[in-house]
Amino acid sequence: MPVKQIKCPQCETPTLYDVSNPWRPFCSERCKLIDLGEWASEGYQIPLSPEPDLWSDELTDDGSSKRPH
Repeated sequence: MPVKQIKCPQCETPTLYDVSNPWRPFCSERCKLIDLGEWASEGYQIPLSPEPDLWSDELTDDGSSKRPH
């Protein structure tokens, strides 16, 4: 089976994606730890869309706003 070569997600250095690389998919322990640090410090975040109800300016039947004060 041929060994697959990929770019390191951190530094983009070509690296082997194989069991012989203990840091896969990273090229080194350093890149793996940099990535882990980004996750731990919340440097990577999945964007969330705002809740439509929280930003709604709809009015209730009596004319008051549904928005919490």
